[in-house]
Amino acid sequence: MMDEDKDPHAVNHADAGKNGDHDGHDHGGGESSGWKSHWALLLSLAVLVVMLTLEYGFDYVPSAPMGLAIYGAAYLLAGYKVLDLAFRKAVRLDFFNEFFLMSVATLGAFAIGSYSEGVAVMVFYSIGEWFQDAAVNRAKRSIKALLDVRPDEVSVVRNGTAMVVDPKEVKIGETIQVKSGEKVALDGELLSEKASFNTAALTGESKPDTKAKGEKVYAGMINLNTVAEVQVTSLFRDSKLSRILEMVQDATARKSQTQLFISRFAKVYTPIVFFLALAVCAVPYFIMDDYDFNVWFYRALVFLVISCPCALVVSIPLGYFGGIGLASRNGILFKGSNFLDVMTRVNAVVMDKTGTLTHGVFKVQQVAAHGLEEKELVSLTAAIETQSTHPIAKAIAEFAGAQAAQASRIEQVEEISGHGLKGMIDGKQVLAGNTKLLKKFNIPYPAEIEGIVNTIVVVAVNGQYAGYITIADEIKEDAAQAIREMHALNIQTVMLSGDKQTVVDEVAKKLGIDTAFGNLLPEDKVAKVQALKDQGRHIAFVGDGVNDAPVVALADAGIAMGGLGSDATIETADVVIQNDQPSKIVSAIKVGKITRSIVWQNIILAMTVKVIVLALGAGGVATLWEAVIADVGVALLAILNAVRIQRMKV
Repeated sequence: MMDEDKDPHAVNHADAGKNGDHDGHDHGGGESSGWKSHWALLLSLAVLVVMLTLEYGFDYVPSAPMGLAIYGAAYLLAGYKVLDLAFRKAVRLDFFNEFFLMSVATLGAFAIGSYSEGVAVMVFYSIGEWFQDAAVNRAKRSIKALLDVRPDEVSVVRNGTAMVVDPKEVKIGETIQVKSGEKVALDGELLSEKASFNTAALTGESKPDTKAKGEKVYAGMINLNTVAEVQVTSLFRDSKLSRILEMVQDATARKSQTQLFISRFAKVYTPIVFFLALAVCAVPYFIMDDYDFNVWFYRALVFLVISCPCALVVSIPLGYFGGIGLASRNGILFKGSNFLDVMTRVNAVVMDKTGTLTHGVFKVQQVAAHGLEEKELVSLTAAIETQSTHPIAKAIAEFAGAQAAQASRIEQVEEISGHGLKGMIDGKQVLAGNTKLLKKFNIPYPAEIEGIVNTIVVVAVNGQYAGYITIADEIKEDAAQAIREMHALNIQTVMLSGDKQTVVDEVAKKLGIDTAFGNLLPEDKVAKVQALKDQGRHIAFVGDGVNDAPVVALADAGIAMGGLGSDATIETADVVIQNDQPSKIVSAIKVGKITRSIVWQNIILAMTVKVIVLALGAGGVATLWEAVIADVGVALLAILNAVRIQRMKV
């Protein structure tokens, strides 16, 4: 049923028979799920339909030898693969699997002359297997296609000429060209002055991302405007996209606790129903005077057919595939199905401040001029700050923009360690730094400045206080929304930071965070998280996944923000949020809850129907027709229910 060269991750039923699958049911039949590859099954179905039409529509019943020949041929067309697997497993003394159950049930039907029912059971069972294989393969392919947007060719500049080659042939340091509308094939740095990219395939965000010269560009981004030149910084196999794709594919193989439970359950459940079927046939012999072997043997066959655990062992992993796919489409990468389950239990989210709730980039918050115009204060401060490489200096220079260039003469700039800068700007003496700098030069300033929460740059011009500029790390646009949504889910919010307590308290107040701790070292963060765990909390820690490795290890789930730009983040986190948005934390929790809900709907549906039909079969009410329709029908309903996860919105 499959060409292994096309999909190395897929395993078909034949391979399961050779390798001894663990749970007796292994779907993933590969690429050849089209009707042409199932011509024998379709021919068998056609024969069955014709024979049933003749029997019930025209009252024509063939003689026993002819009926056996016709139905026997149809049976072999539909079930030769199942019979083959059942035989190979039986040789290894493995009798408690669905293939053996179906073989015994259908051959038993033939033994008592129920030819049409025996064929029907095998045909509909095989059709159910076909649909299940197709659904699993489609889920796997959709997950792969979701992320595997790597181009098959790339334009590389060699000896001054652009030539089209396979991306695998491009070496680090070479320059590639990306035309408008093309996908970037390899990670690199932008050589062009500016370019805009669609990053939806990587982050789930459709908003264009404009990059400047020297900034990182990643494989999978789509160039939106003019031709962009990119200097390659990693090989094709080492690109972020390749590693993300590999991670998501691995995630489908890492089973959740629910999947593991169902696998263990199937190992116990199957032999139990097998022996119950024997009991249905044998026990009445000892307690009934008018015992009829054929009647009770038929009931036992019904019992075997309905007992097949297909709906459970297929729809459950399919549900988790859907959850992983839904998360990936929203820019959230789960490293395994097990973490979908973990997220459903989270009742406390512990967050780092910088880079998680804030952008990690300093921005000017307020300008207060005294004795001169605000524009002049900004221009003079920015002019002297251009002589420093400090992040605060860069923030002021960026805020000033062209105003900084208006100061034509910058002279005698001196950095006073721990205080700030002193220099001459257009003939004016300018001091820019903290309040200690003004105290050093005996320049009075308003006392209320000492109570300002944010980082402050105080300015003096020609020995006179001239005002101040406050700097702060900007809060992310959706941070407050994320906190509100967590509270709506009854999740406790905690912020941990190494920043000063006044700054931490201010951010916590703006966002409505329950508890916030500042001035923390890494070991202090571990202690705070441990204290929450001691209270019985299930914790998700959200940070950069690198500096806070001890806390990530301690938490039930480690969530990394902005994993696209960090190798270490992808390696250390359990869940990676690629687009840096705190609101995706809530989305990750919702995906987990949606997946769990669908999976348990399928479990309850399958078990309820099976118990009812098992009882009806043992009581002689249900026939093999009802049994196979119930079995295949429940499996298909469960599959359709699981597949719809990928179309949901979070």
